[in-house]
Amino acid sequence: MNRRKNVAAGLLAGLALIGSPAGLADLYLDGGITSESTAVARLELDTFITFEPLPPPLTLRLATGLLLLQGREEQHNAAWLVTPALRWTFGGERGVFVEGGVGAALFLESRLESRELGSAFQFQDRLALGAPLGAGELALSLTHYSNASIKRPNDGFETLTLGYRLAL
Repeated sequence: MNRRKNVAAGLLAGLALIGSPAGLADLYLDGGITSESTAVARLELDTFITFEPLPPPLTLRLATGLLLLQGREEQHNAAWLVTPALRWTFGGERGVFVEGGVGAALFLESRLESRELGSAFQFQDRLALGAPLGAGELALSLTHYSNASIKRPNDGFETLTLGYRLAL
């Protein structure tokens, strides 16, 4: 039950970004499939940070949100995500981009379909390719979840998703 409270607390923390005076967060929604053929949806709130020492096309994306997994026979799962990623943008501020990062996920259950995750805590390695579309961005993402052998078994899984980021 503590994990459910942690997931709820993480979502509330992300929602607080929207209500901030600066309106720091944008909404990111995506859907797709896992390597177990499980439907997946992700809802995140994110923001970008630019650092003076980094070259101008490089920015840091910080996100938090929920990963929802539709299981068979009522074996659904969900996770609270913390997703930092570095983004390289080609051709100006609103150009095609590539993004990659290593984040963390805290799952409600340490099992997904036939896979034993070993622990509720999982690392998330993410690669994305995207481009501007309308008022937002469209991105194709490949994400790997694994506990890096912190605890056995370590049957990680992957997700392939298509998402849209909308500035709020």
